[in-house]
Amino acid sequence: MNDLLVLALLVLVVLVGSALCSGIEAALLTVNPVRIHELAARPRPLRGARRLEQLRQRLGRTLAVLVIANNGFNIFGSLMLGGIAARVFEQRGVAGVALPVFSIGLTVLVILLGEILPKAIGSRLALPVALSSAVPLHWAVVLMSPLVALLERLLPAITAENEISTDEDEIRLLARLGSQKGQIEADEAAMIAKVFQLNDLTARDLMTPRVAAPTLAARTPLDGARNQLLVNHAPWWVVLGEEIDEIVGVASRERLLTALVQDQGQLTPADLSEPVEFVPEMIRADRLLAGFRRNSGGVRVVVDEFGGFVGVIGAEAVLAVLAGWWRRSTQAAGEPTP
Repeated sequence: MNDLLVLALLVLVVLVGSALCSGIEAALLTVNPVRIHELAARPRPLRGARRLEQLRQRLGRTLAVLVIANNGFNIFGSLMLGGIAARVFEQRGVAGVALPVFSIGLTVLVILLGEILPKAIGSRLALPVALSSAVPLHWAVVLMSPLVALLERLLPAITAENEISTDEDEIRLLARLGSQKGQIEADEAAMIAKVFQLNDLTARDLMTPRVAAPTLAARTPLDGARNQLLVNHAPWWVVLGEEIDEIVGVASRERLLTALVQDQGQLTPADLSEPVEFVPEMIRADRLLAGFRRNSGGVRVVVDEFGGFVGVIGAEAVLAVLAGWWRRSTQAAGEPTP
């Protein structure tokens, strides 16, 4: 009876050891590395988060330790149990029947309880399993470092480091999947996609072209431009000088109309203009938006490679892309569609 009890305890040890190795391996391969990085970067990281991040950075080495331990339980443990079981069953005279049944039963238990079930649990509970096993696994790697170092010399691929990286396509896909699963709102996913669209557009795509841009002659009194200001509701006007492509400044419609209301019609747009900021027509929309974030006032005058005036663009033209108002089909018209 004592021999059978020892045999049962050894079977339990093999199954538990195999299950732990399989579950931890599945958790390490399933857990989100971005989530681990976020937990480790907190001012007060969760216990095991930093160790887990270190283990994930050298994933080949970590998996090598788990594979060695798992196969030690599965192969060496099974062989050892087979020898012990044969001796125990021979002493009782039932080796001819009991030993094949024991071998088949042990194989089924190892497959079900040592591999399939723990890997399913490790995949489903990846983060808590990985965090709870990070510290013991770290010390296991330290203890087995001589063997792992030898394996790294024989198999250099084990030494490769895993870096967290992503790209636009992956972020778009994650946003779309999150929207489909209800984790984020559909409009949020759409806006994420539009943010990346800014990198593909230039000021030339979004500007109001020169032929449609609101302009005023610098020396014309406001009284002479009254009808233009009342008919055209553009918030900013480009003030042109006498020379070709001479930009004196930009003037806000509000300031011009205020001067008219205050009977200052003798003033000229040049008197009320503000300094102009020029941008090249091929500047990307994301850089343009960053410039508006630093200084949101006014508009930008778009110039070509020769410094010629080709159009104007305001922050609302870039924001129209994020809001979904702009369509590429309007590119030929040169201005966003509201």
